Amino acid sequence: MADLAPAASFETAVAVLAAQPFNDVVGAEITRFENGEAILELPIADRHRQQYGLVHGGVLAYLADNALTFACGSTLGNRIITTGLSITYVAGARDGVLRATGQVVASTGTIAVATVTVEEIAADGSTRTCAAGQGTATVTETSRRG
Repeated sequence: MADLAPAASFETAVAVLAAQPFNDVVGAEITRFENGEAILELPIADRHRQQYGLVHGGVLAYLADNALTFACGSTLGNRIITTGLSITYVAGARDGVLRATGQVVASTGTIAVATVTVEEIAADGSTRTCAAGQGTATVTETSRRG
């Protein structure tokens, strides 16, 4: 994630997600970005499933990583990277929409800690937690790791 300043606009966050080439494969969309919180959503498609028909854990981890880093970016500013992510898979997801919600719980100005929950939203609107985790993002001098 790069070039998000504190209080950056929702439009800036959308542009940052669109600049991630891997997201072209996954297809996530940011639906909230403000005050230490970010939400990403993803309609489940066949390409997200593994051999048993469940959404692949890598897709859940990708959503968790991005949701927590965008949440941290709303408080830390520009040029941050994820420096840690711990995720626990709680239940499999098959259909509907995945929603990853990241919320900052602590921020020092150079590092932030956030929690994240990934839920499956069924067609009837009911939700089920699929994964939960926490992670950190840190301010970096460059927007690329090398």
